Amino acid sequence: MLDKILCIDDDPITLMLCKKVINKSSFSDEIVTSQNGEEALNYFNTIRHSETKSQYPQLIFLDLNMPVMGGWEFLDYFNSPEFSDFNSIKVIVLSSTIDPEDLEKAKKYPMVIDFLSKPITQSMLEYLKSKIG
Repeated sequence: MLDKILCIDDDPITLMLCKKVINKSSFSDEIVTSQNGEEALNYFNTIRHSETKSQYPQLIFLDLNMPVMGGWEFLDYFNSPEFSDFNSIKVIVLSSTIDPEDLEKAKKYPMVIDFLSKPITQSMLEYLKSKIG
């Protein structure tokens, strides 16, 4: 079980479902949510000064299509030296469309460990448990 994960998605129903499935499968003790990439980057800027590395989220579920700042933009910032404090955090891209170009693009980011189709399911979490061990 993970201590903390971050779900970044603009859809409140998706976030609610995400929390429900994660809690039901005991995948994580704590779930933090952000409505878009900018909100998530602000969250990381806040915890950088207030929390120890062991309190950082261990995993991020990231939507690609969001207003304000989408998933690709978030990954560009998150992959920059400015956010290198967080380079041990793994990212799972969760998207409603599985475009082969998006799959290829996701592979360019070292922190992205998988690209999965929405919605999140218990079997998906079981698969991820074995992957992140």
